[in-house]
Amino acid sequence: MILLARLGVFRGHGINADPRRSGIGLVLFALGLGFAIWARIHIGRNWGIPMTQKEEPELVTSGPYHLARQTYSGILVARIGTTIALSWLWLIAVLLAGVYFVSSATVEERYLTEQFPDAYPAYKRSTKMLVPYVF
Repeated sequence: MILLARLGVFRGHGINADPRRSGIGLVLFALGLGFAIWARIHIGRNWGIPMTQKEEPELVTSGPYHLARQTYSGILVARIGTTIALSWLWLIAVLLAGVYFVSSATVEERYLTEQFPDAYPAYKRSTKMLVPYVF
């Protein structure tokens, strides 16, 4: 990081010093992290990677899962908050994470469709994947 700074990579893109921008970033970070924690607590024993086989799995569609099928959006919002608060250079990491999360969500959704062939397609039609009411 120091080497990059000496090479001038951060020139004009330095760490943010605007308190308003930092405040907005902090609020977004807190909201995103709060959403992700709420989702993890709400899903309870059903949480796990797609290949995890659970005894008597349950399709959770309430709480945060009523707003979005995949709660990766909470982590993305937290990362966007970090980007706004610190430096626009973090936007690259946010974009890469976004691509990864969409890819992971697609794999998980295939698994959930197989696991809950009657309930999941209807849930998928009624709830957006990552961004409530949008995407």
